[in-house]
Amino acid sequence: MRSAILRNRTLGWVLDSLLVFALAAALIWPLFQTNYSDRWSSIESTFISDARFLRDHWPHPRWQPLWYTGTRFDYIYPPALRYGTAVQTVLFPSRTPAQSYHFYVALLYAIGIAGVYVLSRTGGKSRMFAIVAALAVATISPTFLLISEIRADARASWSEPQRLGALVRYGEGPHMSAVAILGFVLAFSILAFRSGKAGWIAAASIAAALAVSHNFYGATALAMLFPLLVWSWWITHLDNRIFLRALAIAAIGYGLCAFWLVPSYVLVTLNNMRFVSERGNRWSLWAALVLAVVYMKLTGRWARGRPERAYAVFLWGAFVFFFLNVIGNYYLKFRVIGEPTRMIPELDLIIILAGAEILRRLWAGECGAIYQKMARWPVMRYALVAALVFLLFHSVRKYITGAWNIYLPDANYQARVEYRITSWIAKNMPAARAYTTGSVRFWYDAWHDLAELGGGSEQGLLNPMVQPATWQLGGGDDAELGILWMLCTGVDLAIVHDQRSQEPYKDVVHPKKFQGLLKTVYDNGEGDFIYKVPRRYPSLARVVETARLDALPLFPEEPNKEQLKTLANLLENGPDSPTQTRWEGTDKLRLHAAPRQGQTLFVQVAYDSPWRAWANGRELPVRRTQLGFLRIDAPPGEHDIELVFQLPPENVFGRIVTLFTAAALVWLLRRPRRAW
Repeated sequence: MRSAILRNRTLGWVLDSLLVFALAAALIWPLFQTNYSDRWSSIESTFISDARFLRDHWPHPRWQPLWYTGTRFDYIYPPALRYGTAVQTVLFPSRTPAQSYHFYVALLYAIGIAGVYVLSRTGGKSRMFAIVAALAVATISPTFLLISEIRADARASWSEPQRLGALVRYGEGPHMSAVAILGFVLAFSILAFRSGKAGWIAAASIAAALAVSHNFYGATALAMLFPLLVWSWWITHLDNRIFLRALAIAAIGYGLCAFWLVPSYVLVTLNNMRFVSERGNRWSLWAALVLAVVYMKLTGRWARGRPERAYAVFLWGAFVFFFLNVIGNYYLKFRVIGEPTRMIPELDLIIILAGAEILRRLWAGECGAIYQKMARWPVMRYALVAALVFLLFHSVRKYITGAWNIYLPDANYQARVEYRITSWIAKNMPAARAYTTGSVRFWYDAWHDLAELGGGSEQGLLNPMVQPATWQLGGGDDAELGILWMLCTGVDLAIVHDQRSQEPYKDVVHPKKFQGLLKTVYDNGEGDFIYKVPRRYPSLARVVETARLDALPLFPEEPNKEQLKTLANLLENGPDSPTQTRWEGTDKLRLHAAPRQGQTLFVQVAYDSPWRAWANGRELPVRRTQLGFLRIDAPPGEHDIELVFQLPPENVFGRIVTLFTAAALVWLLRRPRRAW
């Protein structure tokens, strides 16, 4: 009898989840079928390009030679979305990376709404209000009431919730996919804390690893929410085994990510934050610490040893901390790390979950002394809750009735400047490294392997010199300084757009500065120009005088014009000794050179310690030189040098950790009912 009841209960959960998923999928159905949309300024282009690159260099390139003068492929972005998209194009060759990307993020978005149902029902134990919470997350953004800019931005569209607007209009596919998994992580963790069963610990660990493997903002949200969840369940249950279960979830979750989430990845990502966000401030850190102490003190008094208050303790803690992080940043410049306003979808989720719990308590008469009179009249409670729910969904009728209108496909993508520019370069100068801007930069590798000075979104930048170079080229009016930067970084082409261009950003403030100084090799008459940089040889390598190179000091991150002029002169006016370079795949660079006595090789590829060089069976020393590039000290004579990027030792160790973690996970799943 008990097993039959459990089966029926489980079936009810599954059917409800499928229903919520179906309703969410129906609201965004065109997204499942979208190939290219009209959002050419969207950052989704970065992830589409990344997946296309992975498809063409399957199964796992170690080096990405096309962006930032080169960087580790793993540094650019966590692996889940890029593989979730690329796998589809491998299995279904007729699908473009753009189609695969949109299908993947649409699927995760709808699954995430079901995850809200699972979390709300697990914590609040109400089927009805879990459905209300899930549908509210799919349609409503409470933060529209608090931040006028995003409210106006949504009204200019179809008043879709910020969670969906961030996905469709801004291209935040990885972030929204990570948010979609958060509900499952938290729900499975609650079940693990309650029961201690190995199966729920394993499920929570897998979900946590998936969330982290999609996006670091989603991972940051999880890093904020998980300790709150642990505290909420411990202070209300006073069971020290909860700490052991939480530690197991965190350890297994990290172990599943260890093959890519290596220490240097974290360091590079944190270092790159300065390029994409403002620095945190000290008072914000102290404010967060004081708030944490106050929260623990107050909830310790109110909920210690009261299991029925665990979910409320979690929700109010999450609300306070996310409200401070997001709304505090908007009004008071509160900032610990990153861009807090990027976490508006998480704040929406928490406000709605807390609101659903308040409605559930009101419906059930668990309202406290202030509502005792209302508790005696159930009809009043039911009418009030029903009216509030009706008003909530009535307020978003514009989106509900016009949900499909926000998807605008672009069937003629070949007419776009992004496609035309990259196609011309792929046909005429495929080996060139280019300075790119705006949407052309975003889409530069969506169809071809083309090297650019920048990259998709300043994620995983290994050579920091790329940033001052791109900033000066985009914002400066000194054309000579811009040319020096391009000579020093191995850039062959400068792609510039003026106000007539179809390109939406027009990042170059002085688009005419190169006219008359650089040869124009492309002018479509529509405001799009390609200028050729007068590099001595098209190769990425230069034979230089060792003594002159050694005499140069290590450059600061933003070298001045004289320093760049000295380096450019060293590279372009050195020995008359041509070189040839050719990429073989992604991880190997063939280099032909003939240095003489007192000469060495300067290679305009970003330095990283796993690079190894060989010539005639002999390993050559590889060192870091000015502007973060490679230096190879080869003996005199003509050489065919093989420069190989090897798998870093930390990744080797990480793969071993992941294998052992997977084995431990299998062991847990073989004993799902075992209590910890």
